[in-house]
Amino acid sequence: MGTTSKPGIKIVTIGGGSSYTPELMEGFIKRYDELPIREIWLVDVEEGREKVETVGAMAQRMWKAAGHDVEIHVTLDRREALPGADFVTTQFRVGFLYARIKDERIPLAHGMLGQETNGAGGMFKAFRTIPVIGQIIDDMRELCPEAWLINFTNPSGMVTEAAIKRFGWKRTVGLCNIPVISMMKEPALIGRDPEELTWRFAGLNHFHWHKVYDQTGADITQELIDHVNDPDGPFPANIFSAAFPIDLLHSMGLMPCGYHRYYYMADEMLGHCVDDFKINDTRAEHVKEVEDELFALYRDPNLDHKPPQLAERGGAYYSDAACECISAIYNDKHEHMVVSTENRGAISELDPTSIVEVSSIISAKGAEPIAWGKMPVAERGWLQLMKAMEELTIEAALTGDYGVALQAFTINPVVAKNPEARAVLNQLLLAHERYLPQFADAIQELKDAGERVTDPVVLKLMAEGK
Repeated sequence: MGTTSKPGIKIVTIGGGSSYTPELMEGFIKRYDELPIREIWLVDVEEGREKVETVGAMAQRMWKAAGHDVEIHVTLDRREALPGADFVTTQFRVGFLYARIKDERIPLAHGMLGQETNGAGGMFKAFRTIPVIGQIIDDMRELCPEAWLINFTNPSGMVTEAAIKRFGWKRTVGLCNIPVISMMKEPALIGRDPEELTWRFAGLNHFHWHKVYDQTGADITQELIDHVNDPDGPFPANIFSAAFPIDLLHSMGLMPCGYHRYYYMADEMLGHCVDDFKINDTRAEHVKEVEDELFALYRDPNLDHKPPQLAERGGAYYSDAACECISAIYNDKHEHMVVSTENRGAISELDPTSIVEVSSIISAKGAEPIAWGKMPVAERGWLQLMKAMEELTIEAALTGDYGVALQAFTINPVVAKNPEARAVLNQLLLAHERYLPQFADAIQELKDAGERVTDPVVLKLMAEGK
């Protein structure tokens, strides 16, 4: 690769205190023969000290049990970690899961989806995250200018677009486990072996479609569509399984992404989320409970392997995506993966510089997107609308411009039709003030106008400084 100063690979993980880290360690351990890692640095912030120290100790136990002499370092100073890094992976959440609870509860209190990547919550996650990615890249430019940035932080597509297009870090690949889940689960639905099938994906992160071909080159997507609503279907377990309209999918001739449920079956999905909200059981609150249980396990000094309970966290095959991408770059594998990368004409209806999630060949050069060509009419319209929403969200994250943020809200399909969209925008700004310094002027104007957060759970979190 030419970037390692001495034998072995240096990995730096920003957000190292994540409950996902043991999954990442397992992936690296499985691939040690092809990824000779020398040291791993787990980086977090002061509020995450206890978590990152707990996960760091467990990671060390995992490597020791595997019989490999890999140094695990824990730090709260990323500048200490970054010098000479070969790969920097990002899996952080600004504001922790408390921020996700706010992102979901405030919109749901107004009858609006708050989902962490597709709805108002996802846009606010971008507002909090994109400036931090810029700061990380500033440090990388100085301390590890040849490193690859492997981004798993949601909303992955928007964060990756900011990294590549706005901050100029071309050595960035955005990842998501959703396409991996499809490719792992789909063959069994039609009695095929994975080796018999070829997949082609195109779209945006959490908003892509794909087609599937057999070993003769025949398109078998329609056959798969018949099984899309099977109990063991090809979608993540953490998304409510409202049934897709089969006739719609057959007319498209495309397999959807699990997150398309929030668009194709918007009322049913919103109703389910509102029902959960009414009993204080939003997805965010459930995930917080799972995370607390996981860290209770991680503190066990005898635990030296990934516990099965981690599967409930929603990150199935996370390590397969992250670790395999790193291996494909390091070993120049020329391997097919689905990643967020520069479009470069892969989807003809979007700008060549847009970041898209598409089938790509991963090698030492990074991601080379595979051409998809023209989209059908409806999918073309969806993509152009969603990309416009993403671009506006990124612009608002960088400038703190209230009007641009409102524009982004106005064209997001799961936000726009709600008459209380502006109220949701205002309350989310107030709830996340600590992590939105770029919006300081707008937030002060809201306070002066008497705007207040109303959800009692969110108010309690704010009172506790969370």
